[in-house]
Amino acid sequence: MTALRKYLPRLTFWRAVLAVIFAFGVVATLQRFGQGLGAATNLSNEFPWGLWIGFDVMVGVGLAAGGFTVAATVHLFHIEKYEPIARPAVLTAFLGYALVGVGILFDIGLPWHIYHPIIMWNPHSVMFEVAWCVMLYLTVLGLEFSPAVFEALKWKFPLKMVHKVYVPLVVAGVLLSMMHQSSLGTLYVIMPDKLHGLWYTPWMPVFFFITAAAAGLAMTIVESYLSHRAFGHQLEDDLLDGMSRVIVVILAVFTVWKFQDMSTRGNLGLAFEYTNESVMFWGEMGMGILLPMAMLALPKLRQDRTWRFVAALLVVMGLIVNRLNVAITGMARSSGVDYYPTWQEVAITLSLVGAGIAAFGIAAKYLEVFPKSEMAHALPPTSVPALGVRGLPTAQVWSTAALWLLLAVGVGLMIAAPTLDAKTSAPKPAVVVHAKTVVPASVQDLKLPNDFTFPQGKSKDGEASPGKVTFVHARHVDAAAPNCMACHKTGYRLTQSNSRFAETSGKSMHETCGACHDGKKVATSVKTDCNACHQMQLPKDHTFAQGTDSEGKVTFSHEKHVNVAKQKCAQCHDKPFAKTAAAAPVEVGKMHASCGSCHDGQKVKTSVESDCDACHVQ
Repeated sequence: MTALRKYLPRLTFWRAVLAVIFAFGVVATLQRFGQGLGAATNLSNEFPWGLWIGFDVMVGVGLAAGGFTVAATVHLFHIEKYEPIARPAVLTAFLGYALVGVGILFDIGLPWHIYHPIIMWNPHSVMFEVAWCVMLYLTVLGLEFSPAVFEALKWKFPLKMVHKVYVPLVVAGVLLSMMHQSSLGTLYVIMPDKLHGLWYTPWMPVFFFITAAAAGLAMTIVESYLSHRAFGHQLEDDLLDGMSRVIVVILAVFTVWKFQDMSTRGNLGLAFEYTNESVMFWGEMGMGILLPMAMLALPKLRQDRTWRFVAALLVVMGLIVNRLNVAITGMARSSGVDYYPTWQEVAITLSLVGAGIAAFGIAAKYLEVFPKSEMAHALPPTSVPALGVRGLPTAQVWSTAALWLLLAVGVGLMIAAPTLDAKTSAPKPAVVVHAKTVVPASVQDLKLPNDFTFPQGKSKDGEASPGKVTFVHARHVDAAAPNCMACHKTGYRLTQSNSRFAETSGKSMHETCGACHDGKKVATSVKTDCNACHQMQLPKDHTFAQGTDSEGKVTFSHEKHVNVAKQKCAQCHDKPFAKTAAAAPVEVGKMHASCGSCHDGQKVKTSVESDCDACHVQ
């Protein structure tokens, strides 16, 4: 037993945590492949892409971007001082893409069909392009990192062959990575009716590429720091300082471009509404963009090893939140369902992350990932100083507190999201999410849904509906410039069925339609123009009882007031008469005061003071 213990790794706290994660991951894996997606996930037809796509694929690919940025810097632009960073960055990228492939196996319904893009080509599909680029780039990354393996095995001939084709490999890797980093954003450009306006933009492929470049460099800084703590390996501070300055520039370009695009597209106001989306948007921008950009712009913080790590970690977390916002937060409202990952989804995701960390640690321990010169001068892993900036607490204190705070905020948002959505579910004014849509020239060419008649319910204050409402798409579509997104971005789901459409009847009808029909954006108002939408069966004529001083009986005709005189229901039923009034809503003695609110000789030509015979029949 004592002899066997020599070959077993020493049990530490983090290794024990990793073992627990892997145990849960194995159980979740057996359930996923043994019982199917339905038993292990909360995915559905309404929400088919969840944590495994949002995190395992989109985040994994984004954080692996350091491989192509550093490789291009060293081998294509010949900035050789960054060469010590190249191999750790390539290893990160290789492990990231390998785990992306594993994550896709979990996500697709029939994982044994994953080879289909190789033999079943669909060059018009963005997903086809992403699949091929990921496969090819994973192969290229394996070849780029292979010299470290060949050196450890002392295989000279394969090492010599790889060195001969290394530059073409780097060129191919840079091109492939640039293509699919941006194409992941393109997947959501084709979803303008589903993705929330805080994230939807035709510039999304460019934004995905820019943020991936920043996060890839930040990931290299994070790995360097953690490797120093674990193994004593450390890259030179001046190299990491230069990378930090590049990150500041990239984040600044993204920030200006992002807010300019939102302003141009009329979506900037969405960021200042109190919604679940706006809270998560400012969490992403504040935590992952603005705060680390400010930290890395300050020389004292940027040149401090631990503060630089904290800032880089925030950039990494910012990319994680951004990709999850696009894949989950931004898609939730249009889907019409609430999605929360199951414990199986979380366990498998954490297992993949743990596998990546473990693999990087093994490679750093047994292969020459970090340059020998740096390893020789590195501090022992147990003697890393708690560097801080004078006058401030040590960065370890701040980083630990910040990570616990972010965890608490994230859990709080998950708990509060349903309540927040319930309070803010009233539709907002329509937002145009794209500048121009190519559509048929006339309404007749559009395949519009059939007319839909809402069930008659009660209004918000409990009053009965004055008549049924039939929604006609043709009346709402502008033949010259039809724009379905005017309603379907915020008011109604584009793909909803009649049953879903009917849910807006009754209490929320006025709120929903009133987003446009407020008397300003659209001339008709839900508050005053009842007969514009409600197909009402007008009450029968009513003859008021004659009082002692009446000059003759008075018969009130709704037909004359509504259909002939084109009066709005609210003109009478707002103040003079209640909407649910009985047959004799006004006392006879108060007739002149009630009818005279309109019949005063000014609003209406006839006056109760002088035109007696207009109403009184002798």
